[in-house]
Amino acid sequence: MTLVEKRTNQGEKNQTNQPDWSALIPVLPGDGPRSRELYAALRRLIETGALAAGAKLPTTRDLARRFGLSRSAAVACFEMLISEGFAVARVGAGTFVALDVPFLPTTLAKPRPPEIDIAAALPCGLGVAVSDPRTLDLFRILLSRHLARPGPEHFRYGDPRGGLALREAIAAYLRTARGVRCDAGQIVLTSGTQQGLDLLVRAALRPGDAVWLENPCYTMAHAALAGGGASIAAVPVDAEGLDPLVGERLCPHARAAYVTPSHQYPSGVTMTMRRRLALLDWARRNDAWIIEDDYDSEFRYAGPPLTSLQGMDGANRVAYLGTFSKVLFPGLRIGYAVVPEPLLDAVMAVRARADRYPSTLAEGALTDLLTEGHFAAHLRRVRRRVQAARDALIAGLRANCGDALDATVPEQGLHLVATLKSGGVDTEIVEAAKAVGVGARSLSGMYIAGPPKHGLVLGFSGFSDEELWAATVRLGRVMR
Repeated sequence: MTLVEKRTNQGEKNQTNQPDWSALIPVLPGDGPRSRELYAALRRLIETGALAAGAKLPTTRDLARRFGLSRSAAVACFEMLISEGFAVARVGAGTFVALDVPFLPTTLAKPRPPEIDIAAALPCGLGVAVSDPRTLDLFRILLSRHLARPGPEHFRYGDPRGGLALREAIAAYLRTARGVRCDAGQIVLTSGTQQGLDLLVRAALRPGDAVWLENPCYTMAHAALAGGGASIAAVPVDAEGLDPLVGERLCPHARAAYVTPSHQYPSGVTMTMRRRLALLDWARRNDAWIIEDDYDSEFRYAGPPLTSLQGMDGANRVAYLGTFSKVLFPGLRIGYAVVPEPLLDAVMAVRARADRYPSTLAEGALTDLLTEGHFAAHLRRVRRRVQAARDALIAGLRANCGDALDATVPEQGLHLVATLKSGGVDTEIVEAAKAVGVGARSLSGMYIAGPPKHGLVLGFSGFSDEELWAATVRLGRVMR
């Protein structure tokens, strides 16, 4: 009898993985569930094409042995891959990469934007609130009170305008402190002034509508208007604020005007009464909107502020924006918009599409802060501290930068503008100041038309007298 050598057709059999396939996963992370870590590693190899479609996966026994896992962990890994469609099991043959799986490139087509720098604010930087220990302790107590017995508003979707109790408290505060004529139904809670402005732009304007914008201006307002497709007319600001007569010459058919009349950003001037009346008259005659950003109105050091534009408006053309970010702390993320009745439905529709309704977590504590008199006491304390910080910065600038900068003492707000005495480029000074730990901003960068003025915008809120003095010493050295 002749023995016939048995041959197998190797080409018809499924190819097994290369012996060194495990080099693709040299080390599994030590933390977390091991089956989940192995699953993530194998899925990554499949999505990037390192394990080709149709390739046979090792057995669960082999996986367990190679990586020091329990077999149950390897089995759980395979079950996840199969259930999500990344692998298929064939009875008697093994487990294979699915033929139809998503392919992800190993590198992104475009680089990701850089992470936002959230390092500690540099002295003289803007947007820093005063940390008041008494208010923080009180707010913690009030917050704990409400969390101890959470109400039903935390467990259901609410009004797009926000909680009624807080809106009523804000309306009462604005009527007393700013002369705003409103009720709770007109108030829409926001995560800050910027969101309020965005809601108004999307509700009141169409792409191509012309809008007056102060020049120089708050750059984030410019971004919101430009992002909404508005055609922006830069209206100059002088010692009396924005001039409506110039605005009408530049752009007579504007649909809206964005202004900061109480404390113009960045110049710091207050719009005079005659300019306010002229602006309101323009809005009435042209059926236009005025967006009043009541910037820093709480921080006035020389007498009471002028009443709000909204409080003087008899034609229902002014939308009013405010925030608790500067007076309490930005991390609270609660602002508000007082919306004219003709715009209210449109604003609420935009709000409901964007995020349904605002967070309710801190509403109760903030409501108590307003209604129980704590907010007024807080304002008195921080206003005194900020005024002292302003005086410390002025003293430091005069002593250490007097030959290079001319700083005017502001009667309101949390920053000042220092102009360059002997010319120069403010952006270069700002970069040099940042290198030595001073958070100045350039005035010229806030102009959107025409030849800009050069100067430094310097904040004093939230910094100690010692920090501000040291900053002016370093700034003086930079400018020599």
